[in-house]
Amino acid sequence: MPEGNFGLFFVLFYLYTLAFLYKINIMFIKSLILKNYRNYSNLKLDFHSKKILFIGKNAQGKTNLLESVYYLSCLGSPRAKNDTDFIKWGENAAFVSAILEKPDFETELSVKINPPQKKELKVNQVKKSKSSEFCSHLSVVSFSVNDLLLLRGVPEDRRSWLDLAISQIYPAYPDRISKYNKIRTQKNNYLKEIKGNISANTELLDVWNSQLCVAGSNIIYLRLKFLNELQKIAVEKHFQIAADEYFSILYNSTVSGDINFAAEQNITIENIVQDFQKKLEERKTEEIIRAQALVGPHRDDVSYFINNIESKKFASQGQQRTIVLSLKLAELELIKQKINDKPVLLLDDVLAELDNNRQNYLLNAIGNETQTIITSVDTVLFGNEYLKDVEVFTVENGAIE
Repeated sequence: MPEGNFGLFFVLFYLYTLAFLYKINIMFIKSLILKNYRNYSNLKLDFHSKKILFIGKNAQGKTNLLESVYYLSCLGSPRAKNDTDFIKWGENAAFVSAILEKPDFETELSVKINPPQKKELKVNQVKKSKSSEFCSHLSVVSFSVNDLLLLRGVPEDRRSWLDLAISQIYPAYPDRISKYNKIRTQKNNYLKEIKGNISANTELLDVWNSQLCVAGSNIIYLRLKFLNELQKIAVEKHFQIAADEYFSILYNSTVSGDINFAAEQNITIENIVQDFQKKLEERKTEEIIRAQALVGPHRDDVSYFINNIESKKFASQGQQRTIVLSLKLAELELIKQKINDKPVLLLDDVLAELDNNRQNYLLNAIGNETQTIITSVDTVLFGNEYLKDVEVFTVENGAIE
């Protein structure tokens, strides 16, 4: 091949490769099926656009639709304490299914929720025994009105958001959380048996502590890794909205103390294990007296700061909204980087809570390549340009047009 033609061939091949890689990064929900899920008896929806808008009054079932998509991504929901919450009143089981479309192939995900039996997971009609085998197919970032209370809520709210976000990147993470909670439950049961008896034989307690230390250290390590990478992106997003404010994150650990991500951290899992063992030994007597596990990721929290001032106590409502908006957009970007897919974005009635500046920033930051499913009371908040390519559904009392 002549040298000039070879150069042209190389350039074309390079451009084709870039185009191919760009193409495979798009994830698209093609259809959604719900049976006896929340207030939906039997529903099948087909989507033909990257922009989906569900409009309707409050308490009609809009949020339930977004929740079902979120559930298929990580088998959890911030709105549900257990699986029975998903099942329509008076029914014994619920079914959720979706078809995901990527270039050149489709994937069908389905879950049968039938407590007290174990939920039945299927990928392309093939049963999966592990949640990690199921949760690796669909990635979702959810932004709801409740997230705007993330700063002012209780620590459990922030831990829940953090764990669900990490699950989008590490599909095995929910299994680690489940394992840790089982060990913690066994430890708590034993502590209740010996409550207040500081002279009791603690050999069995030492066994639980050893197992809790290993499982918990893995969780803390992944949380720190996620938050460290998230902050780098969130700082930039926050600066684009509020140029005079510097945003930072602090992880409040019962094991290693407060960890600031503004400075480079060189934390290893070995360091965490050592800190965990030391702290468990220090608080062993206190745990026996109080009969509960006091050390571990189940007691940790996250704090957010603007210009080194804690946001929970001093930030205005506008500043708090900017923080959460920055976190969600950073989460979207980080997941995209990690899994080489563009996650589906769920916006649940959140635009009405943002001012025009933040609304425009959010809609412009999303772009046209991310499939976005939005709920709203009406279409007033959306400009004509945005509504041009939107597929609109009307929701009323569990029925959809």
